[in-house]
Amino acid sequence: MGRWTGPKGPTPRVTWLPWPSPPSQQGGEMGRPAEPYGTPAPVGTTAEPGLIADLIARIPWPHWALITIAAVASVLIVCYLLCVLCCRRRHHRRRPRDKEAVGLGSARSSTTAHLVQPEVGDVESGPEGPQQWGRLQLSLQYDSGSQQITVGLKQAVDLRARGPGGTADPYACVSLPTQAGHRHETKVHRGTLSPVFDETFCFHVPPAELPQATLQVQLWDFRRFSRHEPLGELSLPLGAVDLRHVLELWQQLGPPGTAEAELTGELCCSLRYVPGPGRLTVVVLEARGLSPGLAEPYVKVQLVLNQRKWKKRKTSARKGTAAPSFNEAFTFLLPFTQIQSVDLVLAVWARGPRLRAEPVGKVALGARASGQPLQHWADMLAHARRPVTQWHRLRPPREVEQALALQPRLRLPLPGS
Repeated sequence: MGRWTGPKGPTPRVTWLPWPSPPSQQGGEMGRPAEPYGTPAPVGTTAEPGLIADLIARIPWPHWALITIAAVASVLIVCYLLCVLCCRRRHHRRRPRDKEAVGLGSARSSTTAHLVQPEVGDVESGPEGPQQWGRLQLSLQYDSGSQQITVGLKQAVDLRARGPGGTADPYACVSLPTQAGHRHETKVHRGTLSPVFDETFCFHVPPAELPQATLQVQLWDFRRFSRHEPLGELSLPLGAVDLRHVLELWQQLGPPGTAEAELTGELCCSLRYVPGPGRLTVVVLEARGLSPGLAEPYVKVQLVLNQRKWKKRKTSARKGTAAPSFNEAFTFLLPFTQIQSVDLVLAVWARGPRLRAEPVGKVALGARASGQPLQHWADMLAHARRPVTQWHRLRPPREVEQALALQPRLRLPLPGS
């Protein structure tokens, strides 16, 4: 058997080709993992669309934690912006005060301290001059045929507050000193220093008395549980004005004079009305400001029906005091149909120098009253079954009697009275 001998020539060379690597290892070296697809692009180049998702995927926190952090950061940014806006607004509001303070500091050295913070009486409200007590607008009209003068109170402006609250509850009292018993009061206006009255009052004045007559208007600050404070006063001589035509005047109010309440005193009482059974309860609480020379003061409570004296009660006397405390209650049967025809008269009596009981002062409440007594009566009806307490200034007895125009007493029997 013979041996085969191949063709003679050069020996062939075998070349080994590398096996293609998988996609995950392309672009890398042998034995080293390739870089991920989301490799950040160099600065200045355009990032691939999956950049943000890849960044989030690299953070080893759960998705709910990332959302919470983003929400808290948003809230903090909003709060910061709001604080900046509020600080800017406060800064703008304080600018006028800063300018004013600079202006005061640049004043001349001769300026005294009371010019920087003047007293209340030195304040000027306008170019016309000092307006310490305010102004009053009123109208006057005289009818020679009926011999009546009509006084119309329009309004008051720039009143001076006497209380710490910077406001007042003003009302006005109109009277002619030559006519005792003819005194009128306006309604109480709450929380204002410029009340609008729009009320009219009539006085009978013969032509011969006009030159000597003087119209007096007093403005008071109403206080339910304390002494009323005077706000200003106007005294207008009627002989100094021309009453042949209708006049409308602005008058400057002056300082208040001696208050009549200081001479006659004040009385505090409580009213309660129950419409169903028709029961009126009057509680006489206390009095104050009475004359020290009076002895054993007491209070008479009287009902007047259709201008006739009807029922009356009285408290016990108190000795040795100008501010007696009574705290006594009286109940009257008063049907609701007669509530508009009844006047309640409270009178303080005491023994004077003549050693006999004399009336010191009176106050009349009811539908025919005016001013604060009428307001007290209206509050009682508006708040049925609830006691309403108020202080009242005592009037001269003759003045109240003339205002009531009482007729001879007539006894009217009522069931259950």
